[in-house]
Amino acid sequence: MHDLRRHILSTIAYFDLFHYPLMMDEIHLYLPVKCDVTDLEYVLKYLVIDRVVYHFDKFYTLKNEYFLVERRLQGNARAATMIGTAKKVSNLLVRFPFVKGIAISGSLSKNFADEDSDIDLFIITTKNRLWVARTLMHCFKKLTFLIKREHYFCMNYYIDEEGLQIREKNIYTAIEIATLIPVNGDTTFEQFYAANNWTWNYLPNKCMRLTTAKSLKPSWLKRAFEWLFNNHFGNALDSLLMRITADRWDKKRQQKKLNIKGLIMGMDAGKHYAKPDPKNFQEKLILRYQLKLSQILEHWEGSAVN
Repeated sequence: MHDLRRHILSTIAYFDLFHYPLMMDEIHLYLPVKCDVTDLEYVLKYLVIDRVVYHFDKFYTLKNEYFLVERRLQGNARAATMIGTAKKVSNLLVRFPFVKGIAISGSLSKNFADEDSDIDLFIITTKNRLWVARTLMHCFKKLTFLIKREHYFCMNYYIDEEGLQIREKNIYTAIEIATLIPVNGDTTFEQFYAANNWTWNYLPNKCMRLTTAKSLKPSWLKRAFEWLFNNHFGNALDSLLMRITADRWDKKRQQKKLNIKGLIMGMDAGKHYAKPDPKNFQEKLILRYQLKLSQILEHWEGSAVN
């Protein structure tokens, strides 16, 4: 039971970084070990009695602050509306050439949205056509600025069928993968989850959301465009667009330009992926998590001894 307490605290601590209280079934889903729900309930009860964890309604948190529950409930309600919009956006973007799958990602995929939340999308493309697809989609995004809907089209993470396995393997990427809400491309996401079965090492109780994705029904126009670029010229064009985009983002990084959230703009680019630079957020978050967890465990273990 001692180890289970540590695992429960580690799970709650991770989401505490986002000020997000968890329900008991969510704690169970995100635990890093297999666990019986009855044992989880028993240990949680005594963590609450010892005032290591606080229990408000059906939520558990490390802070004795009820407003976190109110914040979550408001964010859940707002997310319900935004997820509907995100699915419509996905149904539009999947019509672009070489797009094989789209999923909702970010905070929205965890059923939370605040007033400043964007619609983040995770996109899988045909092998060796990621940069053609991305360029077309981002040209379209430029038009959305005219009607102030650019925050609906945050297409910030791309991979292609050759690079389905996520390179960074840690608690952050495991949770991001497990909480994706696939909207389009059922068979594509089956292959994606199979390529990332390493996430079970971090989340052995979590099931993937395969049933949410619709099968692809490409239009004749999409098929025609893909046929037109299914040759050596398409290969060369894709590589050229990768180099142009990567160079542009390298200049932004060197100039330390900030995005609207105050983070340094940076993209990690390769032939089979285009994603936010993990050094800008992911690595810093994991360091914060490790520090927070060590402090919590030190305090808890010290209290237990006393």
